[in-house]
Amino acid sequence: MNVLGQLSVYPTADPRITRITELAYNLWWSWHPEAQALYQDIDPDLWKLVNQNPVLFLRRVGQQKLDRVANDTAYVDRYNAVMNAFDIYMHPDQTWYSRTYPDLRDRQIAYFSAEFGLHESLPIYSGGLGVLAGDHCKAASDLGLPFVGVGFLYPQGYFQQRIDSEGHQQAVYAKLNFADVPATPALDASGNEIIVSVNLPGRAIYAKVWRIQVGRVPVYLMDTDVARNAPADRELSARLYGGNQELRVAQEIVLGIGGVRVLRALGLQPSVWHMNEGHAAFLQLERIREHVQEGGLSFADALWAARADALFTTHTPVPAGNDAFPPNLMERFFSDFWPRMGIGWEQFWNLGCFEYPWGPQFSMTVLALRTAGRANGVSRLHGVVAREMWQSLYPNVPLPEIPIGHVTNGVHSDSWLDPEMAALYDRYLGPAWRERLDAPATWQGVYQIPDQELWSVHADAKRRMIDLVRERSANQLARIGADPAEINAASVMFDPNVLTIGFGRRYATYKRATLIFRDQERLKRILNDPKRPVQIVFAGKAHPADEPGKSLIQFVYQMSQQPGFAGCIVFVEDYDTNIARHMVAGADVWLNNPRRPLEASGTSGEKASLNGVPNLSVLDGWWVEGYNGQNGWAIGEEREYSDEAAQDEADALSLYRLLEDEVVPLFYERDEQDIPRGWLAIMRAAIASVAPQFSLNRMLKDYVNQYYIPAGALGQKLAGENYAGARALSDWERRVKSAWPQVHLRASGPASGEIHVGQSIKVEATLQLGPLNPDDLSVELVYGQQQDGNLKTALVAPMLEDGNADGQLHYSVNLSSPDSGRFVYGVRVRPNQPDLPNPFALPMIRWA
Repeated sequence: MNVLGQLSVYPTADPRITRITELAYNLWWSWHPEAQALYQDIDPDLWKLVNQNPVLFLRRVGQQKLDRVANDTAYVDRYNAVMNAFDIYMHPDQTWYSRTYPDLRDRQIAYFSAEFGLHESLPIYSGGLGVLAGDHCKAASDLGLPFVGVGFLYPQGYFQQRIDSEGHQQAVYAKLNFADVPATPALDASGNEIIVSVNLPGRAIYAKVWRIQVGRVPVYLMDTDVARNAPADRELSARLYGGNQELRVAQEIVLGIGGVRVLRALGLQPSVWHMNEGHAAFLQLERIREHVQEGGLSFADALWAARADALFTTHTPVPAGNDAFPPNLMERFFSDFWPRMGIGWEQFWNLGCFEYPWGPQFSMTVLALRTAGRANGVSRLHGVVAREMWQSLYPNVPLPEIPIGHVTNGVHSDSWLDPEMAALYDRYLGPAWRERLDAPATWQGVYQIPDQELWSVHADAKRRMIDLVRERSANQLARIGADPAEINAASVMFDPNVLTIGFGRRYATYKRATLIFRDQERLKRILNDPKRPVQIVFAGKAHPADEPGKSLIQFVYQMSQQPGFAGCIVFVEDYDTNIARHMVAGADVWLNNPRRPLEASGTSGEKASLNGVPNLSVLDGWWVEGYNGQNGWAIGEEREYSDEAAQDEADALSLYRLLEDEVVPLFYERDEQDIPRGWLAIMRAAIASVAPQFSLNRMLKDYVNQYYIPAGALGQKLAGENYAGARALSDWERRVKSAWPQVHLRASGPASGEIHVGQSIKVEATLQLGPLNPDDLSVELVYGQQQDGNLKTALVAPMLEDGNADGQLHYSVNLSSPDSGRFVYGVRVRPNQPDLPNPFALPMIRWA
């Protein structure tokens, strides 16, 4: 045959189920099991083969199978019910946001992230940061926020992990076919595909924009693999977190600067700009440039305008983990940009300059902190760590007052809840419990679930997890050429009746994946106890350039092959959200042992407890707030160590003791019906305490109330009358800085003394204003407990003006303490203006 051409013929859905294609392009299906079942029931094997991707599924499914379900009355009824629920969801009468803030429904929130973990069929995420971003979008959709996401659609995504026969991690990249994923080209108001450009040294680079619909929320993702770019530039967005510093700075220019231009091309004018980690911080440079070049503002005016409505969330608890670039790189990439911001090199450099031990670098975190009016860490403890890390940016500000707050991470419940467990909650938590996810009262119903039912549902989830572990292990062994006996053994490995520990996360060294192996003989005794055996499922990826992290994976894998560990320990390759969902629902206990305080938050344990899986965790990240003594176990003490070896030893000993004396005995303590009543009490406490407090709904409401609404309001205020408010703030800043050398403060009060709770002492101050007005300054008494030379707590009492003599103002306050203890106090003066986004946005303080 002489072949003239090739055709691809795709199936066509019957009119009775035609909207099944529309549904595939909205990731609403990803957190609604009944929607996923519509595809799975057509061809279960194909659904599994395409990794639960309905777009690819509909391109490959046979026409006869589509026709068969279209003629199945029961199937069509289920289809109609799903589509009706989808339509109600997409066009609600009201949402939480519209009820709470009815006048702000048109004030859009723009959320920038380098990765979005929306579903395993869209592998453009590496770990917790991306999964959190995906959950953030899903909850924003559920709550009805006017929300839009901005990021990259990486053609090669994040790597597929392959483990060879020696345990080495190998990174395999497979190019995404965008026709096979739920992405469509983004269109402008005229219906044209959107392509944006940014300048790199000596050239422009172009990015095509794709749209992913996540319920009611659009997420716009850029891709530089377009014909107008040079071959090297077409690869710029190929991989997540790939390449050298030059590639990284180029990617972040496209993400930040290009991302702003995407929104402009869409005709969007966000009221709030949220940077999820420092990767997107260049967006603030572009916004300043817009204000200067297009709005006619000075740089100083533009900086205040950009600060007012911007929020920065930091996730990284060590300075070296934050992206930073050397001066020569920044000068080369931005030499034509800072003139358009109305400034010179030195002023530009100072926006991000931070002194590292190896020299000055342009830190993306510092840029974000200096240009965003609000900032937060992702747990209460991480807020403390972040304030300590960046204390040098706020000279003379007491540590507790450094303007970095916290919103503890949560999880999107519907995305991580096992469907059978969700059905159990449907029966016992009352109608519409999903509308009250963050209300503790909602979850009291778990105490009404009969023990037998709760244990049975968990046992089913555990069996499904073990089935997946067996399948993945057998496939991995077959791929590396293992003998048939090994493959057969893997296909029946692990006993569903044995206590199973889950450990699934990114393999960074601080997460200490190998801590449990510190005393191997002791661990073998725990695992191989003939009456109370234990088995452990490990999974996770290390960054391709992280050799120490890859060594941890190799160690775990090799241990799993050793006598005493083989058959009790398994490492499951290619960790993704599908494996994660099975593990957080199917494990009996969730292990997390990072080196405190380096776990900024963590969310895998929250997902586990949502499913009734208790945590066995170091008191770090979210678990400091979540642990209550009845809902799991705390490894080690709530403290830091100066000696890492001592910390590892202490935590390992605590872990072994807990397993031997508490966790394992309680799991195997059964009644005559073989039900572990005591274990079920821990499971219930885990659900009831963790599910509401660490719901993404609670987290997002915190963001809305604490950050989005105040930032949007200040942004609107400063933008009014052609940015009159921003100009006024800029003028005020210049006036205060000019007069600051003439400001002097003296104070008097007892140098030492003793008082009782309820008594007070009088503290007085005298202020010399210079040319400033009293309203320009705030005189405050600050007191609190001291630790290691820093204030551990800081309470602030404004001092009231009560006299004026010889050009000096007199202030006083009566200091009393509601609690006993040892306190120190001081008096300060700082610039004060009601439109400051935080009290130290102009970080100038003078202490008496």
